[in-house]
Amino acid sequence: MRIVDVKAYAVKQKVDIPFKWRKGLPEGAHLNEMGILRIITDEGIEGIAVAQRGLMTVDYTERRLKEMLIGKDPLLKEQLWHEIWELDRAEEFQIYYMGLADTALWDITAKKAGMPLYQLLGGSRNRVQAYASTVTYNTTEEYFRVADYCLEQGYKAIKLHAWGDVKADAKLCADLRKHVGDDVILMYDGSAGFNLQESIYLGKALEQAGYHWYEEPMREFSIWNYKKLCDELTIPVLAAETSDGCHYNAADFIVHGACDIIRTGTVLKGGITGSLRIAHMADSFGMKAEIHGGDQANVQLACGINNNTFFEVLVWGTGPIGFGYPVESDGFITAPQGPGIGYSFDWEEIERKAYAKI
Repeated sequence: MRIVDVKAYAVKQKVDIPFKWRKGLPEGAHLNEMGILRIITDEGIEGIAVAQRGLMTVDYTERRLKEMLIGKDPLLKEQLWHEIWELDRAEEFQIYYMGLADTALWDITAKKAGMPLYQLLGGSRNRVQAYASTVTYNTTEEYFRVADYCLEQGYKAIKLHAWGDVKADAKLCADLRKHVGDDVILMYDGSAGFNLQESIYLGKALEQAGYHWYEEPMREFSIWNYKKLCDELTIPVLAAETSDGCHYNAADFIVHGACDIIRTGTVLKGGITGSLRIAHMADSFGMKAEIHGGDQANVQLACGINNNTFFEVLVWGTGPIGFGYPVESDGFITAPQGPGIGYSFDWEEIERKAYAKI
């Protein structure tokens, strides 16, 4: 099998319900566009991967990926992953693109094998429990209303993205615990909004409120600060979500005691290949590798590995309330069961709608 063509599209998406993050971060406008990578083989099997940045997808494909991939065997994913890694030394890819081609190549491999990707990866299960991951709301009452609705929809776990004010966030977390009771799993994501002292203060408040994990309270440049945070707290600290360097960087977080749970996922950690490296490495330390939110590719990954617990589903709006991925009535997601990852596009429509393409 050989790759005979590589296409890329930048497509606008309509986001009906605007949302925002903590103070200092831009609103979620990046979800208004989508990049699609399409790798075509001489056997008629196509691999698909999706990114959040449309124009970047077209640019990287035109300047780098197409020339690198055409004529190659798409099943030699390990070789091609390392070629991307080498190319990054000169290109300094935006982090989304370290694994974009790799994800599409795994889609081809699973289609060639005639099985859903999670089975090809080893197959830990066919369903994964979801948790509701909020955007930032203006008031405590709005958080209560959204939490109540998520629980009604079958979710058993909720993660907060709050305001970025250490004392206000601590109070919100305590108030939500009182509101939902002790049986609901709660997590908190600081979106890298705090310094070390603030992070310790907030972490101790989360311990008092019985939160399940404490995610990314600081920027992930300083492994030493994360180690000091972990030394001060008993609540599990989840880190290395946005740090560059894939498994090499994740290894430093683990061996230096700078996290208790590690992040992995196709979008930020080098596609399927990079995500598996992190998950398997974490497993050798008896550590969970929790999957970041996303689409079908990360659902397949979550069902393919053993040391992941949840799948993150973004929740926004208050009326109506929007969900980033459909969840079944018991709060679980079943992985797509057809061959491959599960992407499906009308290519004639994509060709018409794309505002940039190659």
